[in-house]
Amino acid sequence: MMGLVSSLFDRAKSALRPASRSYEGAATGRRATGWGAMRNQHGAAQAARAPLGYRARYLVANNPHAAAGKAAHVSSLVGTGIVPAVTGTLAARWTAWTDEADADGLMDFYGLTALMVGGMVVDGEALALLIATPAGLRIRVLDPDQLDASLTRPLPEGGRIVNGVEFDMFGSRVAYWIVKERPEIGLGLNLQPVRVPAEDVVHLFRPDFPGQVRGVSWFAPAILRLAEHDEWHGAQLTRQKVGALLAGLITTNDGTAPFGGEAQGEALIGSLEPGAMVVLPPGKDVTFSNPPAIAQEANDFGRITLHEIAAALGLPYEVLTGDLASVNYSSIRAGLVEWRRRVEMTQHNVIVFQALRPIWRRWAMIESLQGRLAARPQEMLPVRWITPKQQWVDPAKDVQAEIEAINAGLMSRREAVAARGMDVGALDAEIAADKAREASLGLAFTAPAKVAPAAAPAIPVTEEAA
Repeated sequence: MMGLVSSLFDRAKSALRPASRSYEGAATGRRATGWGAMRNQHGAAQAARAPLGYRARYLVANNPHAAAGKAAHVSSLVGTGIVPAVTGTLAARWTAWTDEADADGLMDFYGLTALMVGGMVVDGEALALLIATPAGLRIRVLDPDQLDASLTRPLPEGGRIVNGVEFDMFGSRVAYWIVKERPEIGLGLNLQPVRVPAEDVVHLFRPDFPGQVRGVSWFAPAILRLAEHDEWHGAQLTRQKVGALLAGLITTNDGTAPFGGEAQGEALIGSLEPGAMVVLPPGKDVTFSNPPAIAQEANDFGRITLHEIAAALGLPYEVLTGDLASVNYSSIRAGLVEWRRRVEMTQHNVIVFQALRPIWRRWAMIESLQGRLAARPQEMLPVRWITPKQQWVDPAKDVQAEIEAINAGLMSRREAVAARGMDVGALDAEIAADKAREASLGLAFTAPAKVAPAAAPAIPVTEEAA
């Protein structure tokens, strides 16, 4: 009896003691049934990389929202081009080279950049060769499948090859094992991978976790939602077609055609005409079908799914769909400001670091060694890259806010000009040249006078009011 009392007392104390809760997300109870888990992130990413990329390619080719998602990423990240902040002879030579950069002669350097970024978004990674020719640097963008993912093995002296990427004993990338032709169009050529030094290769991908070797498609979180949205859209389209099929069901006792129509099996074709008034004989009746209507919850479901797809792709819903019905100035500005922070992070931390800086170093070295530039390569490094100008939501308000920030010392003119995709030195030189040309031609342009706001009328103060 005493033992039972003691047990009950202990339970009562436990109930009164503050509970020490664990992480519910790590629980293994009924609520966690069916949850997935990813313990080996590297292995899971490498195993899923190719299937995810292939499915993303299919969706981009066939699904309008997937195609819009890719286009939105490329246009925001690259636009008309991320350009180096250089002036004078260096800028002139770079501009001339950009038209010659493509080894295949199909686009300029900024088109190549857009092609690589598009590959990074869809396939998860982009691959390009840096080729030194007597005419200068040339770039050839490759299919990521040409990087031999099946090649994984240890190397002497502590090195290793992982999915076609070779590392030295310190874990640094030293080479890539690349097949010269894509396997599906090999045309009988040698498909054995060739070792290409890492300094001759641009491997562009967004690192999602430490130690990542190859990139994963940005569409990975959205692929199932996009496929399900396609299925939902097809089902709704079928429902719409069925709903448009208004049919008349004729009841007759003797089986004759009451309207003089043409019988096809048990169906009566072409029996009624618009505006016709028909008197049915006794014993005959016509009943019309009641097709289902599209309920509002179906449209709401489609919109919610598109919101999930936009979130998975890292895009504002309005950018992905073009639906601006529910936005105002404040909401669209808040959404675009956060999105542009992500865009700038990817531009500088991924695209500039992994692709543009290595390309600039190789270009500067080749131009200097081949005598087209007098400066030494180290004198042209480093260089700052200017991203494309972001369009304003309300230009008048945004410009006024920048002017006030500059006047208050909260930002510099250089920062404001750089945000427009220009270099402050080049801008000042253009302004000075414009003023000199205007003066030489006797022209004078003045800004419209700023009208001061009218002062409020004075209110006389009487002794009673005082």
